Amino acid sequence: MHFQIPYHGYELKYSTKMQALYHALRDTIVEGILPYGTRLPSSREMAGLYGMSRGTVNQVYDMLASVGYVVSEVGRGTFISYRGEGPKEPDTAKKEYRLSEWGRRLLEQSGPAALYTPAPSAAAMKADFDTLHPEYDAFPKEEWSRCLYAASRELTKGDGPMELPPAQGDDALRECIAQYLRRARGIAAVKEQIVIVNGSMQAIALAVQMLVQSGDKVVMESPGFRGIPRAVHAVNGIGVAVEVDRHGIVPDDWNARLLFVTPSRQYPTGAVLSMERRQQLLQWAQERDAIIVEDDYDSEFRHRGKALEPLKVLDRQERVIYIGSFTKTMLPTIRIGYAVLPLPLVLPFVKAKSLYEPLPAGLLEQKALAGFMQNGQYEKHLRRMKRVYSRKFEFLLKQLQTHLSEPFDWVESDAGLHIFGWWRGAAGQYESFRDRCASAGVRWSEIVTDKAAKLKYGACFHFPHLPQEAMEYGVRTMKELAARI
Repeated sequence: MHFQIPYHGYELKYSTKMQALYHALRDTIVEGILPYGTRLPSSREMAGLYGMSRGTVNQVYDMLASVGYVVSEVGRGTFISYRGEGPKEPDTAKKEYRLSEWGRRLLEQSGPAALYTPAPSAAAMKADFDTLHPEYDAFPKEEWSRCLYAASRELTKGDGPMELPPAQGDDALRECIAQYLRRARGIAAVKEQIVIVNGSMQAIALAVQMLVQSGDKVVMESPGFRGIPRAVHAVNGIGVAVEVDRHGIVPDDWNARLLFVTPSRQYPTGAVLSMERRQQLLQWAQERDAIIVEDDYDSEFRHRGKALEPLKVLDRQERVIYIGSFTKTMLPTIRIGYAVLPLPLVLPFVKAKSLYEPLPAGLLEQKALAGFMQNGQYEKHLRRMKRVYSRKFEFLLKQLQTHLSEPFDWVESDAGLHIFGWWRGAAGQYESFRDRCASAGVRWSEIVTDKAAKLKYGACFHFPHLPQEAMEYGVRTMKELAARI
């Protein structure tokens, strides 16, 4: 008798022949390959086909019969009793499902800025200024591994049920962050104000969902972090894109209740917001009964001079939500960020977060990071990385200013993990230059703004992961190709 099912493919997935045969037959029946009424081989025939005992086959037939896939008739055999839809034709049509307004808006492109990623993969790049990775060789892997091991032991000790922390995050880590912010950033925070999140984007999205109603205006920097307009658009808010200059966002009397700003180091230009403008923003927030969300993006890595304190330090009216992250200071895979909230906003923010995560995610890493901070390793690591990144920053900045100041207008910055410049020429020239560089193995992160129907291009050059030779190759190649345009 000719009978064939994909048994051997299943044999690789399951530990026993009985399991493999059962799942192979069941899937073949459900998919309609064996239609209703088909007679299965006898147990002797099936055993001979697939090299197993009759007892095993009989057990499989009994299992299929118990759930209604087959029926056995005395003297006639075993027949398929499941009425499937028959073999399905390949579905080439795009399925459409009914989404909510929020779901549909989330799928749409929005915002004043977009990023361009050339086709070649990172592996094909000789100077990849687009990718942002830390200097892995300098990361204290052994110290971090010890903290992970200690956290694992803490989570698995004892015989009884473990007391689970609230959605707000690990208590010890929140206390460590509060102490660090008081010491290093001048923010008088207490752990009760701090909520642990999975990176700064989660904090941004939760703040928008918590504070923005349909039709509300939200002020944001242009260019700025592209996740903000996406989050605002998803809740049907109206983004008000405000141009930035060499001193950051220009204050105005906006008719809005929420403002996103990066005052310590504007993303992506790197401009530092002046003290006068900081005070103007706080005055605006008080008069408009508004909230300011301060994203303190990579300002820990200051290469020259002393940084201005965060906007949150000046906040006397409880108007500022301060967002920080460990993604740039630790490893990219450690998705731990935090929000320092005015006390009245803590409960609604935690309730919003617990809707997605009733229990904190990544608790092992949260506890490990608390240990890493408690034993002084975190700030020791920061000091070491500041020295490493400062050398790379000075080298790349000098290379770019010396060889590429004609095609680019470099924005002065003393901190951060990238150098930013505006393209001086026409849009068409830039696009040709960009594509030629990508073909030669050089790429960067691109910012595009559309002002008065005129495209303006900017470029972010990330440097932490690149050796000096790669940076030299990238600048030399860009210089040669720019000269041909």
